[in-house]
Amino acid sequence: MTRRDYLQAMAAAAAASAVRTPAWASGGDADRAQRMKWWHEARFGMFIHWGLYSTLGRHEWAMENEGIPVAEYERLALRFKPKPNAARDWARLAKQTGQKYMVMTTKHHEGFCNFDTKLTDYCAPKRGPGRDLVKEYVEAARAEGLRVGFYYSLMDWHHPDGARCATDEQARRRFVDYIHGQIRELLTNYGKIDVLWYDVAWPLDAQGWESEKMNEMVFGLQPEIVVNNRNQLPGDFATPEQRITAGDRAWESCMTLNDSWGYNRGDDNWKPPKTAIRNLIACARDTGNYLLNIGPKGDGSIPEESVRIFGRVGKWLERNGAAIYRSEKCQPRTSNYAGFTRIGNTLYMHVYFWPGGTVSMGGLRNKVKSVRLLASGTEVKFDRDGFRLRMTGLPEKAPDRPVTTLAIECDGEPQQDTLYVRNERPRDKV
Repeated sequence: MTRRDYLQAMAAAAAASAVRTPAWASGGDADRAQRMKWWHEARFGMFIHWGLYSTLGRHEWAMENEGIPVAEYERLALRFKPKPNAARDWARLAKQTGQKYMVMTTKHHEGFCNFDTKLTDYCAPKRGPGRDLVKEYVEAARAEGLRVGFYYSLMDWHHPDGARCATDEQARRRFVDYIHGQIRELLTNYGKIDVLWYDVAWPLDAQGWESEKMNEMVFGLQPEIVVNNRNQLPGDFATPEQRITAGDRAWESCMTLNDSWGYNRGDDNWKPPKTAIRNLIACARDTGNYLLNIGPKGDGSIPEESVRIFGRVGKWLERNGAAIYRSEKCQPRTSNYAGFTRIGNTLYMHVYFWPGGTVSMGGLRNKVKSVRLLASGTEVKFDRDGFRLRMTGLPEKAPDRPVTTLAIECDGEPQQDTLYVRNERPRDKV
């Protein structure tokens, strides 16, 4: 079968299986709540950017930003020879870090496919690796009990129609069939997939990509899948990048650990473990997820700093994860040295700048039943008036690092009102 025959067969199969878009594919809340239950409870996932750019070690946008010709860049595909089953180390690290799902680049903007595809020879089994790298990843994630996500870039710097599809209808038809065909392969050949993470819809809009048809196909193949918003449709969740921006609908903040998604040997601007933990807390406070990235080297090994930082985050979550997973919307958020999360009537105060023997919170309107250090379970003395909760008798040095968490059990859903303190606190004479 030729590539053209295969494309036509894929298109015919898509047409034959097409049904009216089900309610959940176009935004039905009831089904979405069921599909996304695990995702909301997970809170924390691992992003993996890995491709030909990993062999260069100069950032995942090197092909475009350095103006590397396609023919020159293609030669990297023969140099890309990762060690067998490198993904097993990624999955073990994700598990140890307390991450509940993984999302790997199946194809990034460079156009090279890490999976076995019949639509191009520019793929791992037919070039340097000589095998299906996505298959190894899927097997590794499942072996650790983690949910499986696929990243797939719509933009493609390698495909001959990847740019001219914006102005040439025949090119658009060929390119969209190619993209839809690859998505169909990904969601057909690897069993149950939990997340589809589209990226960069340049140069077409939703109509040009035929995104409604795309999502209809996706849900037809994987009814339980969760889909993001980067194919120009709202999808199931929003994707703020390199920032934490809570919205009215489900959202996931994706971030690098330094300033690069792909391996960049010169990028030493690593986030400290405390920063990663504070970001996770901020996401959990507003019921968002945190997708934190690793960029493996060309051989598949994980940069040492990534392993170190993820390890510290994982150790902290072993002691304090009860305050993160399954977190609910948290109204309290004002402190000079702490962040907050909530589960039920328990408010978790995450102190990242330890003030000493007394930790205070202004404006908590609830009665407090008990306070304890989450990591150790140690009861903490406290007193409260109408304006301030004081937790006393604590160590002068932080008892847990890099963040100490206090579990404050309240008589109802915790509420903070700092304006009440400002307005009603008794004032002395001038």
